[in-house]
Amino acid sequence: MSSPANPLHHPGAGAPPSTFEEATYRKVAWRLTPLLMLSYVVAYLDRVNVGFAKLGMSTDLGLSDAVYGFGAGIFFIGYFIFEVPSNIILHRVGARVWIARIMVSWGIISMLTMFVTTPTMFYAMRFLLGLAEAGFFPGIILYLTYWYPAHRRGRMTTWFMTAIAISGVVGGPISGYILKAFNGANGWHGWQWLFLLEGIPSVIVGILVFVVLDDRISKAKWLTDQERELLERNIAAEEATKEDHSIGKVMMSPRVLLMSLIYFSFVMGLYGVSFWLPTIIKSTGVTDAFMIGLLSAIPFAAAVIAMVLVARSADRTSERRWHVALPGFAGALGLVLSVVWAHDTTLAMAALTLATMGIITTLPLFWSLPTSFLAGTGAAAGIAMINSIGNLAGFLSPYAVGWLKQITSTTDSGMYMLAAFMILGGLLAISVPARLVNK
Repeated sequence: MSSPANPLHHPGAGAPPSTFEEATYRKVAWRLTPLLMLSYVVAYLDRVNVGFAKLGMSTDLGLSDAVYGFGAGIFFIGYFIFEVPSNIILHRVGARVWIARIMVSWGIISMLTMFVTTPTMFYAMRFLLGLAEAGFFPGIILYLTYWYPAHRRGRMTTWFMTAIAISGVVGGPISGYILKAFNGANGWHGWQWLFLLEGIPSVIVGILVFVVLDDRISKAKWLTDQERELLERNIAAEEATKEDHSIGKVMMSPRVLLMSLIYFSFVMGLYGVSFWLPTIIKSTGVTDAFMIGLLSAIPFAAAVIAMVLVARSADRTSERRWHVALPGFAGALGLVLSVVWAHDTTLAMAALTLATMGIITTLPLFWSLPTSFLAGTGAAAGIAMINSIGNLAGFLSPYAVGWLKQITSTTDSGMYMLAAFMILGGLLAISVPARLVNK
């Protein structure tokens, strides 16, 4: 984000309207973005820390790669079931209460995962975690449409979604440290401490969201009347260009189904890497849990930079499709090279870094596509449907990689599969009519 603005001036006080508008949006960004990013960091950490827990959990509980992959992925079945209802509830009751509810409940369930002792218990807790978290991500995407018009929303969505990469930068070393330093403390395994200590922040941040977040522009007391009028006028002008379709019509829309397939393809890549990155790094010859954590931070740190630069370019040029597709192709190339260079830690890390940069960069730019033509309750349902169908890949991806690894003894075929999906997603993004999304 830009540095904080100088004191605001109303256009009538002599400052040009453009200066006033830019200052107003900077003010909104500094108010909303840090809290939303923090929320997503702890959400994503609780979702994927099972990838680090696997390093000890599989041995302690006797979990095969297929069992782990199924348990990691079953999260998204619960997520799928409650996604659309959750987003419609958020649209009606407000983001403050509903996002807080989501965060506190998933934090508690994440902590309780430390007590699993069998594959069935592992499946049950992952399913419940998905059920609890359903609606969080699409809820935030919907929430941003209440504040930002399309030409500003791409960059804000990117800042929000850099939390995926930041959680990898922060979470990798922390998870590795917890596994190594806390193993045996109080008679608990390191992976048990991992679930406990990384679940607590979600509860705390959920309470913070309830206290701080404003549901709509009209409820933001920290805005002046002039700022509020400007923001609401810009949103109203954009909403007037969209059609607010019924929920049923949105669900059957070919456009929404196309968006769902594009997102499904990219999410295949995301969770294939997120859930298996520690295992892939370990297979290159790195055995120390803390070192695996440190190395896993590198691809995500690079992804933060790539996300911001590509989003800035997309907003500046008002071009969306190629800004989605090209990172997808780069991600596919990185996945293929990670197989080719699998036995050299340095080269494999370079390939995994390219793959992670490409995969993660597709995600925030993708959301600029459907939010360009969805509005109102139709937007709430459409965004949730796209996210829920797309996130079924979160179930298929880790399970398929785990199954392929179990029958081939390597992750090579799994990486090729993920690369194919990234290419498919990029090609489908290019097929979207430019007039529909380039605004």
